[in-house]
Amino acid sequence: MARRPELIKVEETRAAIDDLTHLATSTALTGPSRKSVLGAIAEMQEALDRLTRDLDPVALPEAFFDPTEPRLIGHFVALALIAQDRRPLANVSKSYGSGVYAIYYTGDADIYAPISGTETPIYVGKADPPAHAKSVTEQLTKLTDRLAEHRKNIDKVAGIELADFECRALAVQSGYQASAEIHLIRLFEPIWNNESRILFGLGKHGDASTTRANNKSPWDTIHPGRAWAQRSPEAKTIAEISAEVAAHFERAKIFMTPEDVFEAFARGIRQQDRLDARP
Repeated sequence: MARRPELIKVEETRAAIDDLTHLATSTALTGPSRKSVLGAIAEMQEALDRLTRDLDPVALPEAFFDPTEPRLIGHFVALALIAQDRRPLANVSKSYGSGVYAIYYTGDADIYAPISGTETPIYVGKADPPAHAKSVTEQLTKLTDRLAEHRKNIDKVAGIELADFECRALAVQSGYQASAEIHLIRLFEPIWNNESRILFGLGKHGDASTTRANNKSPWDTIHPGRAWAQRSPEAKTIAEISAEVAAHFERAKIFMTPEDVFEAFARGIRQQDRLDARP
């Protein structure tokens, strides 16, 4: 009796995988070769997963909610932050906890007009806990200390007023702040975050004496006032930075209301727990 062609192909594929395994484990691969092999294997795994699902007579659900999925945890921590009340940055008092925060601008500076008074933060960040911290008191006052540092920097410089800034802050269980910060940055693309590559520098500290030749950050160019940054040369002019900021606001999504934000979170969660979206 003739063997079915699909079974013959399965045996050939299994033999080819055995050959690949022997070759890859018995040869000293270079870095680029190893990367290429791993990439090809990942693609084959994905193709085999799709084939397995296609052959199974019982369909998978469109989505599978796994509360331990790191990407979803980042969504939920970030969502919990947005659910907090906004309060003046100037009025943040010391309290225990590490976690995540968002800073909002409400003033009349032309450069920030597109996001002033909106639900799009100008900056988001995290405050990491001390090593091995478990309770909120063991996290010390990392979160409010970080906000106090930003408050002092904003109060030192020109072009913005501390009274025009609000914030949200959320103390979270140690370990979850990093994934939440990543999600907040991806969603809001805050103009002051380093990841924007435009108006970064708020969190920068004074350079050491051996690095005085460093360029002035765009933030210090737009908002002069920090003494240690005065002598550094400008990498870009105010006009160049302002043009990049304007282009960013033209491209980026600006969230006008809390409802806009919550809808974006819901959409992201729907995408993240879809089985066909998982790597």
